[in-house]
Amino acid sequence: MSATEKKRKPWVNWVIFIATVVVVFILGLLASTITQRRAEQDYVYKPMVKVSEYEPRNEVWGKNFPREYQSYLQTKDTTFRSKHGGGAMIDMLEQGPELVVLWAGYGFSKDYNQGRGHYYAVNDVVKTLRTGAPTKEEAGPMPATCWTCKSPDVPRLMNEIGVKEFYDGAWKDHGGEIHNGIGCADCHDPQDMSLRITRPALIEAYERRGKDISQASHQEMRSLVCAQCHVEYYFKKDRPDAKGVPYLTFPWDGGMNVDKVEEYYDNAGFSDWTHKISKAPMLKAQHPDYEVYKTGVHAKRGVSCADCHMPYKSEGGQKFTDHHVQSPLNNISNSCQVCHREETKDLIRDVYERQDKLQENRVKLEELLVRAHVEAGKAWELGATEEQMKEALMDIRHAQWRWDYAAATHGGSFHSPVEMGRIISSGLIKAQDARLKLSRILSDLGYNKSVPYPDIATKEKAQEFIGLDMDKLKNEKQEFLNELYPEWVKKAEQREKEWGVEYY
Repeated sequence: MSATEKKRKPWVNWVIFIATVVVVFILGLLASTITQRRAEQDYVYKPMVKVSEYEPRNEVWGKNFPREYQSYLQTKDTTFRSKHGGGAMIDMLEQGPELVVLWAGYGFSKDYNQGRGHYYAVNDVVKTLRTGAPTKEEAGPMPATCWTCKSPDVPRLMNEIGVKEFYDGAWKDHGGEIHNGIGCADCHDPQDMSLRITRPALIEAYERRGKDISQASHQEMRSLVCAQCHVEYYFKKDRPDAKGVPYLTFPWDGGMNVDKVEEYYDNAGFSDWTHKISKAPMLKAQHPDYEVYKTGVHAKRGVSCADCHMPYKSEGGQKFTDHHVQSPLNNISNSCQVCHREETKDLIRDVYERQDKLQENRVKLEELLVRAHVEAGKAWELGATEEQMKEALMDIRHAQWRWDYAAATHGGSFHSPVEMGRIISSGLIKAQDARLKLSRILSDLGYNKSVPYPDIATKEKAQEFIGLDMDKLKNEKQEFLNELYPEWVKKAEQREKEWGVEYY
């Protein structure tokens, strides 16, 4: 032993030992990472079954892409519920009876539930009271166009019979052909799994604005495949009479924000329905998620819908996109914390804070709108003329459009809180303008006191107030399903036998 080793203190040996262990550990991690990356690089896709161009069955795609399919099946899980959303089925009319009055004369006043996962898309649209048997008060049955975003059977049918021909006819006409839930064929090319647009309305909206959607980048496509359905749209009749085909159209010609879309509808003289109480020509916002997202900071920084709602995950050394499409609040480590180095509780608190503040003003706007509709109804009752009411009714239309635009967008208060605040604030102003004009009309008609606010403390009371016979509606819907559902099931089973599965 050398003199140097004899003189070396014991603690120095320990330092050398610990440093050696750390170096070996780091080298081990590096070797493991290299091995994992090589496994990802060396992975060769070997399909088990042949997937046709318009194969609608997710389970068939799942034989070739088991990881993605298994994660997609998790959209069955409806247990997660955040403070203002999640995957659970929530009766929104029960939570907010004012909505019944706001939609008086329209299908949403009968039934409106928060949407569940993609897995339930077909089931939920079949069972809702908004589809199926029409009452005598309605113009007719729901159009076939209502199926457009609910199933990969839709692009298959559009290819078989034509787009316009698919839109034509009643909702019940395609029931037996549409039974596969939202899935693989809605977004992917079966040959190379690249993202593709399967719904013509988005392509057509781009073309009318002088854009070619085929030039979109892969990162843009990770949002655009969502924008096929999570957008504002309407059924544009190709002719003014009742026989016109309700062609699904995005009202983006002049721009995509709430004001430009409102201007588009006003210039077209379009309204979804005439309000039963106020007789205002109303607009119903669908779910302008993409439009609102585009105004937010995440979109400006190149973050796609899939980055947060379908983040990447690793399994068995393979990296893939998690197809459990869900709220990022139920998957914060893989979504938010990839970019935001904050504690989970802090991130959730920030989201809820924005949602709470915006909901406070949105609920106030609901109350003002109910009052405006009821006051307009009183004015008609006292003999108001159409000329007297015209401006007030347009204010109601524009105020409720802003409320609905903010209420219907999923996660809007997170995606773009500043824009949501602007929309709701302008809605409050327009609602107050409507009420001011109505107060003058009522005064001119000799009515100089407040119009009583209706007792709409519950969904049932609100539906009774607007004249809905819910027992009758539920019975009609059940009779409708009893008559047609067995026929739909039989047709679906026949289709399954015809298609089969061809293995390599």
